Order: sequence, then C-alpha cells, then structure tokens
Amino acid sequence: MKRIFCPKCDQQLSFDETKYPEGKILVFVCTQCTHQFKVRLGRKVVKDKTGEEKEVKEADFTYGFITVIENQFGYKQEFPLVLGDNIIGRRNKDTIGVDIPILTADPSMGRKHCVIHVKEREGKLLYSLRDFPSLTGTFLNNTLLGKKEQAYIHEGDIITLGATTIILNEGVL
Repeated sequence: MKRIFCPKCDQQLSFDETKYPEGKILVFVCTQCTHQFKVRLGRKVVKDKTGEEKEVKEADFTYGFITVIENQFGYKQEFPLVLGDNIIGRRNKDTIGVDIPILTADPSMGRKHCVIHVKEREGKLLYSLRDFPSLTGTFLNNTLLGKKEQAYIHEGDIITLGATTIILNEGVL
C-alpha cells in the first residue's frame, strides 16, 4: 500500500500501487476537504514551491535508520539517517527545519523534538542523541535525558518522544 498526502489539507490517503503500471497518472479526491489532485506513479522528478523541478532521491539506509513503532497514533514508519544532525519531530502541514517528520497525532511530541547525530570514525558509525529541547523531554531506554545532555546510542536502543517510540537500526559501512 502506498500512502500519499492531500496537498491542501495534509490528509493521508492510501492505495495499492501494484494495480497500476509505472508512469500512470491517478486522480484522487481528498475525503476530508474534497480537493482533487493527481499523482504520477514512478515519477522521479517533482516541483518545489517555487515551481522548480528537482530529482527525488531513493531512500539510502547506509548510515542506519529509525523505526517508529506502531501505536494508537499511527503505523510503522522507517526513516533513513544521514551523516550529521538528523532533527526529528512531529509532521505538520507547516513543518520546516525537520529532517525526519514523523506522522503522528501524538500532541506530546514536539515539532522539533530531538536530534540524532551520526558521524563516522575509524570506519565505524557513531550515533548520539540529544533533546532539541522539547516540552516533554526525550527518553533513552526509559531514562530521561537532561538539558544539554548528549548520550551515545546503539543498535536496538529505544527512544521515547512523548507517547511515540522509535528504535535505532545501525547502518553498515
């Protein structure tokens, strides 16, 4: 199932993309705002807000990824990490400055909640976590991180942001 979002109200819609050939243009009507919009399957180029076309890159899991666990607010999501800072927050129609926007209805998760920093040292990847700062705090394996505290994280560590839980999956160089 492929998930898309209404460009007007940000409502999530799902459909089975395997039923259609690549390059096919599908027309959708949003169930919330009745806005009509088109989606082309297999398209690798999109227009940004300025109307300029840019290439969409495939997800690269080389540097690891985080898994958002299914909960009452949403479904399982996976996001690739990149070298440097990865700002994590709640996805919002007006989300700006967030590298990993998590789709959730969890009001206790901030729009900019925490940062996972990835760096390479001597052929190994090192991951660290710090709170952005957020109002509800960031928990690492059920321990609250202090203000300005930075902690190293490893494969399988559980990070809790409000009522949302994510798990770190390390990459391989």
